[in-house]
Amino acid sequence: MREQYRSEDLLESDLSPDPMVQFARWFRQVAVGGALHEPNAMVVSTASTEGRPSSRTVLLKQYDDRGFVFFTNYGSRKGRELAANRHVSLLFPWHPMARQVIVSGTASRISREETVGYFRTRPHGSQLGAWASDQSTVIGSREELIERYEELAARYPEGEKVPAPPDWGGFRVVPETIEFWQGHGNRLHDRLRYVREDGAWKVERLCP
Repeated sequence: MREQYRSEDLLESDLSPDPMVQFARWFRQVAVGGALHEPNAMVVSTASTEGRPSSRTVLLKQYDDRGFVFFTNYGSRKGRELAANRHVSLLFPWHPMARQVIVSGTASRISREETVGYFRTRPHGSQLGAWASDQSTVIGSREELIERYEELAARYPEGEKVPAPPDWGGFRVVPETIEFWQGHGNRLHDRLRYVREDGAWKVERLCP
């Protein structure tokens, strides 16, 4: 199970001075053509105060010069861990294009206004699902989860406004480093990492 990557070199001269501009450039490339299923899927890794890590796949919903935003139940494991330890890692595994983007930074809750604004754009069923699931807690059966959902569907039928749950919302990850990884043959991969120093970004090349 060994893959020989064939791709173009990634050179320092190819990069934008701004890592978020570079991310947008790569994201557009992987999103065009439908070669990747859910290109906004990313692995979010958090850690407890004791240093015990945990990872899960989450969908990126927004990004701009302020950072990367995803949404979750604040009572979930990642929500609890981020409340106690803001350090977080994001990994975008774009394997079909032999690319990865790896972000390390700190996470903070976005404003309630931003959360409510995004919640209103979600499909009706997803809005109900956010209420039905006490994410990461133990539940007796799938039937119990479906029953909760059906009760909510009766309370808030299609077309009726569903309020955003008070314990659900967004986190914005402000990057401290962003690495762009391009796979190559013979494991001579390109790894170019942006590092924030004194309010500015510098680029360093890492051995693969």
